[in-house]
Amino acid sequence: MVGKRGKGKVSRKKKPVVDERILHELIEKKAYELYEKRGKQEGRALDDWLEAERIIKEEYQRG
Repeated sequence: MVGKRGKGKVSRKKKPVVDERILHELIEKKAYELYEKRGKQEGRALDDWLEAERIIKEEYQRG
């Protein structure tokens, strides 16, 4: 029986916990890439950060 534990419960592999510092660095780098892609326009740091956060978390979810 592959993937079963106990009474009919299917075990799912959990993704390893990502170190918060590494996650922060990945988001920071992606946010800077987005900033550069927009021509280094000032005043959108929060937008870049939130978009970078979304992208990195989505990539992590996909594996």
